[in-house]
Amino acid sequence: MTFEWLEYLNLARELAGKATAPANQEAKLRAAISRAYYAAFIKARNYLRDSEGLSIPKTGEAHRYVQQQFAISPDRTRKKIAENLRYLRSYRRKVDYDDAVPGLSGIALIAIGISKKVISDLSSL
Repeated sequence: MTFEWLEYLNLARELAGKATAPANQEAKLRAAISRAYYAAFIKARNYLRDSEGLSIPKTGEAHRYVQQQFAISPDRTRKKIAENLRYLRSYRRKVDYDDAVPGLSGIALIAIGISKKVISDLSSL
């Protein structure tokens, strides 16, 4: 079954406190996966900017750049951060662009767990 993209508008209304109808569960799961990615990505981006003084691209290129900065390190934790950001970005792309994504509930749980791991690993650096 394909996703009804208008459900994102229902979710936006619900989040803004202006809901006329609640968003369906698929819209909520897709948004949860996307937000889990951005929580980890922005924390990683800000770490590189604030702790290491790197200049992060202001374009979509930032996603690949941040992941690569962690991947090129010999440190195992940094490499794991890069790998986990890659997984999260892959999940985010699926839910943001694909009409059908099987196993959303499971993916959401995995994405949330990976995001928490990235954030925890960043705090240990």
